[in-house]
Formats: sequence, C-alpha cells, structure tokens
Amino acid sequence: MKRFAVLALLAASVAAGNAWAQDAADSKGPKAERHEFVISNFKTESGVVLPQAKVVYGTYGTLNAAKDNAILLPSHYMANFHGYEWLMGPDKALDPSKLFLVATELFGNGNSSSPSNTPEPYHGPRFPVTTIRDNVEAVHRLLTEELKITHLQAVVGFSMGAQQAFQWAVSYPTYADRFVATSGTAKTYGHGIVRLESEIGAIATDPVFAGGDYQEEPKKGIEEFALVWEGWLFSQEWWRQELWKEGAKPGTTFESFVENLKTNFIPGADANNLILQMRTWEKHDVGSTPGFNGDLANRSVFSGHRCEV
Repeated sequence: MKRFAVLALLAASVAAGNAWAQDAADSKGPKAERHEFVISNFKTESGVVLPQAKVVYGTYGTLNAAKDNAILLPSHYMANFHGYEWLMGPDKALDPSKLFLVATELFGNGNSSSPSNTPEPYHGPRFPVTTIRDNVEAVHRLLTEELKITHLQAVVGFSMGAQQAFQWAVSYPTYADRFVATSGTAKTYGHGIVRLESEIGAIATDPVFAGGDYQEEPKKGIEEFALVWEGWLFSQEWWRQELWKEGAKPGTTFESFVENLKTNFIPGADANNLILQMRTWEKHDVGSTPGFNGDLANRSVFSGHRCEV
C-alpha cells in the first residue's frame, strides 16, 4: 500500500503541477526568488534562431563565496519552479539553509519562452520544437554566464526533469558530482511516443484547435487530452483498488473524480504549450547527442561519475 501511495504522490505532482505549485508559493513553504534569463539569438537544434529565448527560474538559499553549494532542479512537464518545494526544508533532502537551489522551467511551460508568449513569426504552432538538449544548453548558459557557477553538487530531476538530468550527464559529465534521475528515461521509446501522440491527437482533433491557430482555447480537446493522460498516469491496479478514494472529499464518486481530473488537470494550460512540451518529450534521446554516435548503450560517458536512477 505504501508503494501505491508513493506512486500516487508522484503522479499527483505531475497532474496537479501548476495548481499545486501555486498553492505552495502562497503557503509557508520555502521562500524563492523569481528570475528571468534572456539569451539573444538562441539557435535551437532544429536550426531555428529565436531572437530572444527566456528561461524563468527560481532560487532558494544563498550561493556561498566558493560557489560550490549549488544544486540544479530542472522542471517536469508543464511545471513551474515551485515543483520541488515538497523536497525542501531543514529536515528534508534539500535544505536551503545549506544549499543554493536553482529550479528552472522548461521551454513551453507558458513562463519560459513558449508558443503562447513568443511573438510572430514564432507564435503558436510556429514555435520551433525545442529538445531536451536545447533546454540543457540554455540552462548551462544561465548557470555559467549569469550565476557564474562552474560546478554543481548535483542535478536532480523528476520525469522530464530526469530526462534533463540524463542529458546533463552526457553533455556536461564533469559539471556535477551527481546526476539523480527519478521516473524518467535516457530515451523516449515507442510506448511513450504512442502515449504522447494519443494525447496530442486528443487536442488536435477538437475543431476549435484549428491547426494551432485557435481564437479560444480548445477546451474539449484539452479535457480529452487529460482523460487520455489519466489512463496512462495511474496503473490498472491503482484503478482496480479504487485508490482514488484515498483522501477524496466525502461524497466523491468515480464519475465526479474523473470529471474533476478532466476539467482541472493542468489549470489554465495553453494547447500549443501542452503539445510543444510533448514534442520535446518525444524527441528525447541522449544517444543522438552530437559525438555520441547514436549509441544509447555506450556507458563510457558515465564512467567516473555518479548517476542515481
């Protein structure tokens, strides 16, 4: 039962991402400072050059004089930088009184450069598909150019944050002492791509979507996206044991639970942003890193470095 509770907690952190993070930001949780780092003429792997690429990030704690107490926390799907606050505190894994925590937000989450906030010619569906490596490169510049950090104690990531942790281990294997990846893979395989394509299709088949040039959010498509996601997010056993009842408000029925998931999965999310980050997820493969020769099985890149999965 404890195992299911942990899985449910991890799943909920994805499903509730931005809503939970906002609650955390408004509570007595760890205090963060919000920042923006802007890169001029940022060239993506697709070849498209964004006149300005913005990375939103939050910091917790104080960078010491030696600048050797920093840990990077790259965000998961559609999350903002508050997503790791449940791990922060004096009695928890990440103590801001001792560490300098840098929590970054992926391109496409609506805060960092995204289809929804980028002007033409790259607005909406014309925003380039950014890769995990694009995100890693942008954050590497943030750390080295703006914060002047030359080494990290660790890169710690969950889900798409784990994808970034794996990519950091390949692109910059000596930049951190440890790479900690939870609920993520070094490559998105066929099963994951099928799942993501089914969710993209749920949005895109809504007539209101109009190929991404919608005049209002395709609400029905986003609700169907959420429903498809829930079928993958929780296991058959989770549903069979009706674990959705744990912590539910009195009077909650299966039907009302599912309806709430559909309508409140990622509150306020933009359809093009949702799709952009799914495309980023799909394209992830550390084996396609330049110089890595497509060899995902080559473990020599991790030699001498600590990678925890």
